[in-house]
Amino acid sequence: MLDLMEPLGTTRSAAFFDLDKTIIARSSTLAFSRPFYAGGLINRRTVLRSAYAQFVYLLGGADHDQMERMREYISAMCTGWDVRTVQAIVADTLHHIVTPMIHDEAVELIEAHHAAGRDVVIVSSSGVEVVEPIGAMLGADKVIATRMVVADGKYTGEIAEYAYGPNKATAIQALALAEGYDLGNSFAYSDSITDEPMLATVGHPHAVNPDKALRRLAAERDWPVLDFKEPVGLAERSRLREVRRPAMAAGLVAGLAAGVFLLASRRRSRPASDGLGGGPES
Repeated sequence: MLDLMEPLGTTRSAAFFDLDKTIIARSSTLAFSRPFYAGGLINRRTVLRSAYAQFVYLLGGADHDQMERMREYISAMCTGWDVRTVQAIVADTLHHIVTPMIHDEAVELIEAHHAAGRDVVIVSSSGVEVVEPIGAMLGADKVIATRMVVADGKYTGEIAEYAYGPNKATAIQALALAEGYDLGNSFAYSDSITDEPMLATVGHPHAVNPDKALRRLAAERDWPVLDFKEPVGLAERSRLREVRRPAMAAGLVAGLAAGVFLLASRRRSRPASDGLGGGPES
């Protein structure tokens, strides 16, 4: 696998991340069903259906038929919703809902790509109202997401741009043209065989916790496979960092103190005639 810190040369490049089951461990849209219920957007039955859909999604992987059923379900569910209400609910509950299910390894990859000078782009079939705040929280430079048709401040149930399957690849190519990204030197990460077009668009595709079909394809095409562990959450990750930071600082101070002590001991042990300042000045 190419070193993430390899110099970019004269061209720009990017790292494209799928969101659901790649950066986070669940479906981002379905994860907000309870806050939507609390906000009066859906009823209890819909919450239970969303929980079931989430369960099936986690177990079976997102094949084409399932993604189509989920698109139809979500379109029907959000018809008539007030856009500002949705945005407010997502903003109010974002950290509580999303933070615990973010993969630590994904955060490290995002940081590594930024350190290498690449833009980070989240590419998701979830709605832009959910994806954009998550992207901002993670420090992503841009997002590509599904956009619903809005009339009089409410969702009509129709989809204006569906960021799924081949549409992801098309959107990535359009963004690369606009931003001047060299896709041959760019990276992509996804868990699902439905994102094969997206992965094939870049020079450095990676399968992350892949479903069976994508794992087979990755083996056939010699694509790297990354297996992320259960997420610890950004809050816990930050806490662990804070614990490590004082420990590292204490180790550094102790090391410096030992070095000063050793240097002083050596200076005291030198003969006065060594000409290095160990004895009285002549």
